[in-house]
Amino acid sequence: MAKLVYDDTGRLLFTKEMKEEYTLLMPQMLPVHFGMMKKLLECEGYKVDMLTTNHRGIVDEGLKYVHNDTCYPALLVIGQLIDAVKHGGYDPHKVGLLITQTGGGCRASNYIHLLRKALEKADMAYIPVVSVNLSGLEKNPGFGLSLPFIRKAVYAMMYGDIIVNVANQVRPYEVEAGAADAMIDRWSQRLVDGFQAGKGMSRRQMRANFDEICFDFAAIPVEGEPKIRVGVVGEIYVKFAPLGNNNLEKFLLSEGVEPVVPGLTDFIIFKIYNRVADVELYGGKWIKKAGCSLFMKYIEACQRDMIAALEHSGRFRAPGTFRELHSLVHGYLGDGNKMGEGWLLTAEMLELIHSGTNSIVCTQPFGCLPNHIVGKGMIRKLKDDYPYSNIVAIDYDPGATRINQENRIKLMLANAKGLARQEPARPREESQRTRELEPQLAHANI
Repeated sequence: MAKLVYDDTGRLLFTKEMKEEYTLLMPQMLPVHFGMMKKLLECEGYKVDMLTTNHRGIVDEGLKYVHNDTCYPALLVIGQLIDAVKHGGYDPHKVGLLITQTGGGCRASNYIHLLRKALEKADMAYIPVVSVNLSGLEKNPGFGLSLPFIRKAVYAMMYGDIIVNVANQVRPYEVEAGAADAMIDRWSQRLVDGFQAGKGMSRRQMRANFDEICFDFAAIPVEGEPKIRVGVVGEIYVKFAPLGNNNLEKFLLSEGVEPVVPGLTDFIIFKIYNRVADVELYGGKWIKKAGCSLFMKYIEACQRDMIAALEHSGRFRAPGTFRELHSLVHGYLGDGNKMGEGWLLTAEMLELIHSGTNSIVCTQPFGCLPNHIVGKGMIRKLKDDYPYSNIVAIDYDPGATRINQENRIKLMLANAKGLARQEPARPREESQRTRELEPQLAHANI
């Protein structure tokens, strides 16, 4: 058994010996993206299990060890990890827990401390908790993010976004059920295998892979008329994680609509952009601004490659660029509104409306105060500017019942069908706000 080692502050470290013996448990947020991240970590020599459990016992475990006024995603993440240690068949003396830490103003940066307190309460303080961060917040001798790994992770994010994008446009219409999911598995494995062979990690190779991904998904047989599209926005965990939103995408598919979920890339660029904006708003070191600007421009260039592949496919709709998103939110929120999802959440709703996805589910987890401001708090303003928008805020918390959530969404869908019948008689652009933004959008390039 690996010897327990502590640092000067009393924090239990994940040692090199533990890397050889322990299994790291990681919560799931984005099934496709995190699935590739799991495989990348395994290629680095770690033993990793991604948790896909989804049952009421997870909430109960979270309520047992996390104060009930803490945000709902923290309760779920911590509950899922502790439930896995207790009931997942693992040797509790041979597991470590992975959790991300952003270092920002969101309480997500404190999940790691809440998790350690929960382990103490459960008499499992001997389990190491490993921080995954790019801010140097915590370091462990047995775990580190090397530059080659970070590079692979960035490419995995881009590939994950385009795969999810095209799969969401195929799955509601596929002739053979499960064809899109089978193609996701095939491409995820192919990309990870390529990473290990040093392939797929240049702009040229990535553009070629983007084109092939679009080609393969476009080749999946589909049938039926275009369905009503429903956007999904909100706090990042509840927006993406099936555990957090009670399998929202699957429910929308069962209701005969096409889910449209904005990707992760804009969120990552948004977080980098915030560091640039901080220097401009509050002052700071120019070297920090220059470094972040350079990194941001590189990811934006990769994003443009992805958008170009979707546009050239002739089959799939493409999202806008980060700069276009930023332009859309002008006049609504400023750059200083950046905690949690900040102005990006409002911008995502605006992009959905501008691209013809007028019906939107805004996922609202309990305790996420920024989300309530830039999500639920902006709905009335958006409806005033875009009368045909059809937005519903759905609360997710330990006491919210799934049936109540689904019934509220069904009411929104009934309204969406009514609006769809009026669509032919509706002017293409009914909002003065849209016309005012057109000059900005025309120049929103890099």
